[in-house]
Amino acid sequence: MITARKSNERGHVKIDWLESRHTFSFGEYHDPAHMGFHALRVINEDHVAPGSGFGAHPHRDMEIVTYVLDGVLEHKDNMGNGSLIHPGEVQRMSAGTGIVHSEFNHSKTAPVHLLQIWILPERKGISPGYEQRNFSPEQKRGKFCLIASPNSRDGSVKIHQNVDISVGMIEKNKALSYPIGAERNVWVQVTRGSLKINEIILNAGDAAAVEGEKLLRLEAVEESEVLLFDLA
Repeated sequence: MITARKSNERGHVKIDWLESRHTFSFGEYHDPAHMGFHALRVINEDHVAPGSGFGAHPHRDMEIVTYVLDGVLEHKDNMGNGSLIHPGEVQRMSAGTGIVHSEFNHSKTAPVHLLQIWILPERKGISPGYEQRNFSPEQKRGKFCLIASPNSRDGSVKIHQNVDISVGMIEKNKALSYPIGAERNVWVQVTRGSLKINEIILNAGDAAAVEGEKLLRLEAVEESEVLLFDLA
């Protein structure tokens, strides 16, 4: 079964420095029908104005993945990490027993566009941790590139949960297939372009929950990029 989650149906927050779309219930947006998908708890698509951002705030017992689409995001935390996250780079932060961090648009002139992803950890109380890695367009073009996994395989960042996250870039009129293992579930999030997934059209910002399927075929209507979450 494939269930589409259209972009315009997501929760929407717009203030002077931030516009955000919430795929699942988050903050003041509460929808009992969209509380998460298996271990995947949050996908927020954020546009942050120049020179603005999220001040220091705490997290605990959550795996937090940041994927920047456009612009540059500046990160600081109380573990001593400070970094700039560019498009193509993936940041993983394990909140575990507790962390405090801030995220700001590094530019004074251009907005930053990103996905903030939260995944429930396999257990509570793990030690906080941080990773950041770059994945080039060549690694993603015409194939699925593993960017996060529970065992850091193929150079991916480590997620403390039984989930693989991959990114694929598909040229117009080309297709990618993805076999789904037994008792696995998939969430597809379109970040750019437009594609057809088993005959269902999804545009940028749209997503699909996939359960009980054995094979996905993603055909690009136009040049597209997609995040694919393979979950237990």
